[in-house]
Amino acid sequence: MQPTFVTERLMLRPLQLADAPFIQKLAGEKDVASTTLSIPHPYPDGAAESFIAANHERYSKNLGSTFALILKETNELLGCAGMHIVSDYNRAELGYWLGKPYWRHGYMTEAVQRMMEYGFNELKLNRIWAAALARNPASSAVMQKNGMKYEGKLVQHIKKWGEYEDLVYYGITLSEYETALR
Repeated sequence: MQPTFVTERLMLRPLQLADAPFIQKLAGEKDVASTTLSIPHPYPDGAAESFIAANHERYSKNLGSTFALILKETNELLGCAGMHIVSDYNRAELGYWLGKPYWRHGYMTEAVQRMMEYGFNELKLNRIWAAALARNPASSAVMQKNGMKYEGKLVQHIKKWGEYEDLVYYGITLSEYETALR
């Protein structure tokens, strides 16, 4: 069973089918969707339910998990954060998004800190990495605040809504993570 984590202001819990309308509303907002690699806009009906089902299947196969980010004070779903695990290489790709009303409050930095703790201490990963659109400095800042180091930029690497986009990559190894904790 997928774990639940509690931080100072958040609960990171398994996705539930009841989360689907909130995911569709928050993730489907144009400003949110435009800053991610794969969230569509408009967000199609049924896509959130499929996303939740796929996450449960991925977790059951030890391929990773996505957590609903819940504000403890109000029980609101703020967004999602998850990791896609590549067990052959003992690494995971970190991914996340946050609803626009919750931007610039430090929620994602807090959630990613707990995700990294989970990845290194509980999943025993050796490396966690993430990518962001180069035009999304807020996402890069979340990675930097959690000790991830800039590893490079891939120019015009993806196409988002008909436009080529640069991706920036960040990563951290277990030894770097442990050194930063000291």
